[in-house]
Amino acid sequence: MKILFGFIVISVIVMSLICFYLMGRDKRKAVKSQWRVSEKTIWLAAILGGALGGWAGMHLFHHKTKHRTFSLGLPLLAVIQAGLIGYGYVQFYLS
Repeated sequence: MKILFGFIVISVIVMSLICFYLMGRDKRKAVKSQWRVSEKTIWLAAILGGALGGWAGMHLFHHKTKHRTFSLGLPLLAVIQAGLIGYGYVQFYLS
């Protein structure tokens, strides 16, 4: 089970980096009035573990901060994901 937990943690880190990148890319494309990354793609990356990276990207790039679904949803999802990882850590390493 510890191997599975390690895989999950690595997956969350990778998805956070991907979601962070998607936020930055979408912001650059928006400034240049070019093709954009769809919100569905950003949400998919966030739901698959990248909420913390999406939240960080949202604030660093000042992107989608006025969208209520992002400004409330990403932090909530990040807290849930962090809580689940914390719970997994306690279950697999501290018990």
